[in-house]
Amino acid sequence: MPIIELQDVSKLFGFGDATTVALDEINLSIDAGEFIAVMGPSGSGKSTLMNVIGLLDRPTHGVYKLNGRTSERLTQRRQAKIRRDSIGFVFQSFNLLPKLSVLENVALPLAYRGMTQNKRQKRAIEILERVGLADREFFMPRQLSGGQAQRVAIARALINNPNIIIADEPTGNLDSGSSRLVMELLSDIHKAGNTILMVTHNPGLTRYASRVVFMNELQRLVSFTTLCAAVCTSCPALQ
Repeated sequence: MPIIELQDVSKLFGFGDATTVALDEINLSIDAGEFIAVMGPSGSGKSTLMNVIGLLDRPTHGVYKLNGRTSERLTQRRQAKIRRDSIGFVFQSFNLLPKLSVLENVALPLAYRGMTQNKRQKRAIEILERVGLADREFFMPRQLSGGQAQRVAIARALINNPNIIIADEPTGNLDSGSSRLVMELLSDIHKAGNTILMVTHNPGLTRYASRVVFMNELQRLVSFTTLCAAVCTSCPALQ
């Protein structure tokens, strides 16, 4: 059974003549353990798709199932618990709290679970070691490079042991060297069994994915495997 399944999902914003179609009858099925790269031009609905999958937004039409359960049947409280415990978010802009140290930023999600401070810090230190930043635990976000800040953001996303990681342009603000380190980290997380969905504008990063989906300007979702991508040279994602 797919861990994520969208059936004819549409998302509209606004009303009447001001209505904008962000997603148009999307169909997508993702199995546990896949690494999906989502590509497409600006405005094609990539971030909206991630918000729907991450339970940050509800579809206007269609059905979204997460672990076999229809999202519209989940209460807001239940959705918040799933986001907290099962989904890790990584954003292009890092979204670190500037007045908290690296350790405090990473440990913060555990505070919402009622975990004691000592246990939160111990868990955060373990995660920082995993992403190679154990020596930066008392640094402030402004003291970090872009690549380091993104690795802190990934550590924070991992703190609750989620089985799904949603990364929206995780290398968008990074140089090539930092991008490689972040992608290798995401690859290691995927190899450990996590399901990863990554939005990217960079075709070169799709080599880390097990599958690529391309959202064209008509808001339709077209799926192709990595093998198919190698031979379909006319595909817009490869231009």
